[in-house]
Amino acid sequence: MKKLKHVAFGILLACAAQWLRAADVKVIANSSVKVTSISADDLKRVFLATKTSLEDGSHVEPVLEKGGAAHTQFLKEYLGKTEAALDMYFRSLVFTGKGAMPKILAGDAEVAAYVAKTKGAIGYVSAGTAVADAKILEVK
Repeated sequence: MKKLKHVAFGILLACAAQWLRAADVKVIANSSVKVTSISADDLKRVFLATKTSLEDGSHVEPVLEKGGAAHTQFLKEYLGKTEAALDMYFRSLVFTGKGAMPKILAGDAEVAAYVAKTKGAIGYVSAGTAVADAKILEVK
């Protein structure tokens, strides 16, 4: 019985840790994007350039950060890739003529500013970043 309690507690801790990690990053979009939420699968497809519009017909342009904690967390949680794997993925798209490199900006402030002023832009920033002129999308 004690062992079962330990296992249940471990599962609870793992779930809480997963939720906390996902909360470290927020997904933001330009106000022209009509949706208020996006599925994790659609988010992945947008950032891997296999989807260019959302269910409401909004055209979207993904914006990546060059590096940092938010970038690493976003890649791990939502794309399931390392930075090297993502770079290789986009290089192969460019090399085969099937896509182009996405917009890559230096950090949270630049991403927030770019997303706020660019129609259809969608990006991610650290949870504590102010994004007054962009909207926050809930990831389901």
